[in-house]
Amino acid sequence: MMKMETDKIMDETNSNAQAFTTTMLYDPVRKKDSSPTYQSERDLCFQYFTQWSESGQVDFVEHLLSRMCHYQHGQINAYLKPMLQRDFITLLPIKGLDHIAENILSYLDAESLKSSELVCKEWLRVISEGMLWKKLIERKVRTDSLWRGLAERRNWMQYLFKPRPGQTQRPHSFHRELFPKIMNDIDSIENNWRTGRHMLRRINCRSENSKGVYCLQYDDGKIVSGLRDNTIKIWDRTDLQCVKTLMGHTGSVLCLQYDDKVIISGSSDSTVRVWDVNTGEMVNTLIHHCEAVLHLRFNNGMMVTCSKDRSIAVWDMTSPSEITLRRVLVGHRAAVNVVDFDEKYIVSASGDRTIKVWSTSSCEFVRTLNGHKRGIACLQYRDRLVVSGSSDNSIRLWDIECGACLRVLEGHEELVRCIRFDTKRIVSGAYDGKIKVWDLVAALDPRAASNTLCLNTLVEHTGRVFRLQFDEFQIVSSSHDDTILIWDFLNFTPNENKTGRTPSPALMEH
Repeated sequence: MMKMETDKIMDETNSNAQAFTTTMLYDPVRKKDSSPTYQSERDLCFQYFTQWSESGQVDFVEHLLSRMCHYQHGQINAYLKPMLQRDFITLLPIKGLDHIAENILSYLDAESLKSSELVCKEWLRVISEGMLWKKLIERKVRTDSLWRGLAERRNWMQYLFKPRPGQTQRPHSFHRELFPKIMNDIDSIENNWRTGRHMLRRINCRSENSKGVYCLQYDDGKIVSGLRDNTIKIWDRTDLQCVKTLMGHTGSVLCLQYDDKVIISGSSDSTVRVWDVNTGEMVNTLIHHCEAVLHLRFNNGMMVTCSKDRSIAVWDMTSPSEITLRRVLVGHRAAVNVVDFDEKYIVSASGDRTIKVWSTSSCEFVRTLNGHKRGIACLQYRDRLVVSGSSDNSIRLWDIECGACLRVLEGHEELVRCIRFDTKRIVSGAYDGKIKVWDLVAALDPRAASNTLCLNTLVEHTGRVFRLQFDEFQIVSSSHDDTILIWDFLNFTPNENKTGRTPSPALMEH
């Protein structure tokens, strides 16, 4: 049997006394020795003690403690504890150091800050006068795209950071009440994503001849779409009206990308065309590929295009009018359907069932990712992760560095045509007309069951889904049915409709 540690007090000088074992507990109201002898000897010790240096005093106390028993150490520890505790948040303002107290508390998360308000009135005062809830919200907005997007969409960005000239700063109480409202908004968005509740807005492109929207990209102000009828149409996000039509391609516009200066598009007419994003004027035409240009990406003065002719072209972009061919990458045995790249790798996928990885700097081949059973139609690459979709109806997640397939997602009934992912979700669109939302975090966890990974299936398109893009608040998708759909997960209100649609989507068609 294990024995508890005890202090043994033995009176060996008394033959009649028996040895005993006991545990002595600290008694704060214990009786103190008040005999004259003890007091005079104690006072004499104090006189010597006060004459010694600080180091000498410490040395003496250390020796004194070493001669004491365990329960005495407990008594001294209980006596020292409150002496060693310091309410530095309260003491710093007394020394005129309010800013240091505020700075310390400004590093707390929301739950800790909430608890700190309850410590005492002085802590509450420091938090209030330091506007620490406002600073916490500002920190979130600076570091989290979801918070930044909410600030802009809910119009409370104006109450953060430095107030505009002539604008009065809102009090601490405003930001204290704002924080839980923001958290409710975030919870609502996450729940809407999981349950598929959304407000739907629809653009009917009303193409005159060939119908279908092959590609798109959007921002807060516009949607740029490439159509089967050879045109690029730009739509205003507010009223969903077409504000500009770019004409010049002689075949379907299969891919496009834009930034703040140019729109670059690829077509089944085998050309890549460059347009001024503001005026819509065509400023350059690149003729290199001998068959349809199926996909393109550009960034930081570099562009990569791929084609039905099985090749990949790497371009240097000095200006919109000065784009020169750097290198042609050959290795695929069928049409190259999609490319993506960063400063380290170029990644391409083909109808030959393979994904190939190339060095961005040298354009040399690195490795092949094998696994899909049929041709690959789409992929996205970021950091170490590649996510691909195939005509074998599956989605695969890959580690680009080692080439391992991390997960296979199954659920679509036809070719997976488009795929995008962020830090939380994968969103895929397929020829079965469905858009599926997948849990990326769970998909990367080998322990997660396959049947838990698809969060939701969205069914509104009546034709093949060709392209989609999404952010924290919405999905924008395009289809062979000649429509662009905007799935809004922020502005859904439960009393509108149980299906997630607005009462009359037809009223929003253009």
